[in-house]
Amino acid sequence: MGSHDTYATDLPEPVTAQGREGLDAVLARPGKAVIGLDFDGTLAPIVADPDQARAHPDAVPALARLAPEVASIAVVTGRPAGVAVRNGGFAGVPGLERLVVLGHYGAERWEAATGELTAPPPHPGVAGVRAELPGLLDSVGAWRGTWIEEKGRAVAVHTRRAEDPQAAFEALREPLADLAARHGLIVEPGRLVLELRPPGVDKGVALTEYVRAVGAESVVYAGDDLGDLPAFAAVEALRLEGVPGLLVCSGSSEVTELSKRADVVVDGPEGVVRLLAALADRVARP
Repeated sequence: MGSHDTYATDLPEPVTAQGREGLDAVLARPGKAVIGLDFDGTLAPIVADPDQARAHPDAVPALARLAPEVASIAVVTGRPAGVAVRNGGFAGVPGLERLVVLGHYGAERWEAATGELTAPPPHPGVAGVRAELPGLLDSVGAWRGTWIEEKGRAVAVHTRRAEDPQAAFEALREPLADLAARHGLIVEPGRLVLELRPPGVDKGVALTEYVRAVGAESVVYAGDDLGDLPAFAAVEALRLEGVPGLLVCSGSSEVTELSKRADVVVDGPEGVVRLLAALADRVARP
C-alpha cells in the first residue's frame, strides 16, 4: 500500500521516516497507542487571559470518538489538572473514560473514568516566590502590563499584555531566575510567559512514565510551546527503545524549535482537532 492510500481521509503524511513508522504503528494497533496532547495552544487557542482559554469546540467530540479505540489519551499540561478539566470540558463526557489529565507537568493526575484527582503536597518554595513576586516586578519596572497567574503548584508571569511584550519577557528572565533559585525552584520559559515551578518534573518525565505504565507500543505527542520540548525529547528517546512515535507541532510563528523537530506541523488547535478526527475516522470500529 502506498503512502497516499495509507494516510487517506485527511491524515497528513509525516515528513520523516520515523514519523511514518509512528503513525503506521498507531493505525495498525490503536488499542496499544497513547495519544499525548498539550492543552494551551494545542487543544485550546492561546488567549491573552489564560483563565479564558477553552478547548476548540470540536476537540471534545473528536476525543470522545478516538478515546475508546486507543489505550489512553493523556492531556499533559503545566496547568493544574482541575483547571484543564474545567477549561477543556472533559468531565462526564461519554466516550472519554480513557482520558487522563496529567497536570502541573505530571505532579497531578485526573482520571476521567473516576473523576478522581491525585496530587502530592505543594513545594514550599512556591509560597515564598508568590510573596516576593509583586515587589520584584515593581522594582524592575515590569509591573505595568505583566500579569501573575496563580497555578497552585507554580506561579507564572505573563508579559503578553505589556506595551512591549518581548522586551518585558527578556527583562524578567534573569531576575525571575534568581528569585526561583533562592526558593529551590526553576524557571520554565514559554510563549511570553515565565513559569516558576519545582524542579524534577516536566512533560517528558510525565509522558515517559505514563507510556511505560500503560504498556503502550506507540505514542503520539502534540504540542506548541517550549515546555513541550521535553515531551518531544521523550518521544525521540522512546523511539530509540523501540516504541514508535509521532511528533506533531501545533503550528506557531512564536516558537520554531518544535516545528523543526516535528514529523507533522498542523495549523494550530484547529489543525490538531482535524488530525484527531482523521485518526478517529481511521481506527473507529464500524
